[in-house]
Amino acid sequence: MDRLNDKWLRIFGIALLLAISISVTDYYDQPFSPRMALKAVVTLISIIAFWQVMRACIFYFRRQYPHKTHTVQRLAFTFVSGSIATTLVIWLFSALQQWVTSGSPAIYRIGDEIGSITISNRKIALSMYEFDFVQAVTTFIFFQTIYEIMFFIHDSSVREKRLIQSEQEREKLRVANLQSQLDALKQQVNPHFLFNSLNVLDSLIEDDPRQARVFLEELSTVYRYLLRSNEHHLTELNKELDFIQSYYHLLKTRLGDGLRLNVKIDEQYQHHKIPPLTLQLLIENAFKHNIVLPDQPLIIDIITNKDGYLLVSNNVQRKNVRVSSNGVGLSNILNKYEILNQPAPMIQDDDGQFTVTLPLIDAAR
Repeated sequence: MDRLNDKWLRIFGIALLLAISISVTDYYDQPFSPRMALKAVVTLISIIAFWQVMRACIFYFRRQYPHKTHTVQRLAFTFVSGSIATTLVIWLFSALQQWVTSGSPAIYRIGDEIGSITISNRKIALSMYEFDFVQAVTTFIFFQTIYEIMFFIHDSSVREKRLIQSEQEREKLRVANLQSQLDALKQQVNPHFLFNSLNVLDSLIEDDPRQARVFLEELSTVYRYLLRSNEHHLTELNKELDFIQSYYHLLKTRLGDGLRLNVKIDEQYQHHKIPPLTLQLLIENAFKHNIVLPDQPLIIDIITNKDGYLLVSNNVQRKNVRVSSNGVGLSNILNKYEILNQPAPMIQDDDGQFTVTLPLIDAAR
């Protein structure tokens, strides 16, 4: 249960009860004296103790029985414990006030029945063994009512804040997702890639029309997949690999023997899932930053290990000229896994190999 701040309620409530107590007591109509001031102080302390005792009982049993199904038990225990505790407080401070007023606690005596009702000529006492039922019920109703109102207002405020916070988190997630998709789309429809592909297609039309038709089909497959990729957060690994084969064909046609792709996927992981275009971003990142020549081929391996991870690695042979990059490649992949609440991919760059280890998501779980 969230902590209820009832500081000002206690301050105003205690002040109000003190004012009522003073106004209804004939003792305070007498001329002012140190004894009268002392009795006022005792009255104030007794009201504070009275309030704190009832408050403690209400808070304790609310913690013990927080569910609505336990409301009857909570109210019953609060009434019994609060009545007994406040009765003891009243006895103690009544004796103390008697001592202050008369100078001796021996004069103080708890009265007999202080209230009764008569029904059909039959007198029914409202107190028993010095326990005042009327006072107990009135006290319980008064404190329970004001604190139930406070708890209702507090709980409503907490729920509203949590709802607003949840909406804000969902909005942040939606914005992050849209931004990730936008970044991915910018990377996907890279005008340089499209321009280079069209140049290759143009040359093939004259030199090898048959190969040009194959190239055009693969280009169509690639862009069809690109346009559909944002419809789903995840795609099956085998579908992503089919797309990669088309994408690799386009690159291979342009780069020749300078690029090699080795794929070795365990059959049991074919239907596991990854965010769409993850492999495309990694392959593009590899040939963008590394030398790709027939005598210095860029070799990309896509394999699965026994722990159910997908490893995408390439030999490192960085270009001497710095390559301009908008930085959305690896960060895009990391953002997608974070948005999907999945373990983050691991990136290693050592021993002449650049490796990205991707968690595979088992859709069956």
